[in-house]
Amino acid sequence: MVTGASTVVSAKSGRQLLWLNTGLLVLVLLSTFAVIRTTHSCRAMYARLQELESAQWYLQEDYGRLMLEHSTWASHYRVERVAGQELHMQAPGLAQLKVLPR
Repeated sequence: MVTGASTVVSAKSGRQLLWLNTGLLVLVLLSTFAVIRTTHSCRAMYARLQELESAQWYLQEDYGRLMLEHSTWASHYRVERVAGQELHMQAPGLAQLKVLPR
């Protein structure tokens, strides 16, 4: 036999259970959206990392070419050739050398 007091307790318990389920559903949805946002952010940052690594590779390649060009232009043989042919410079003779005392 069901009394009036037990139906009130049962209805009250049912409402609490409904609110608990609703709250848990909201928390699950918020958690799901947080995971989606985090995953998207991670993928976007990884794509940016790939772009930066590609740019770094090209810069390293350019730097290597520039260093090779620099060593070519600054080679002792080339400097000596330019000094002699284009600037008409020559090494001083022994008679032109002077030793200075300390």
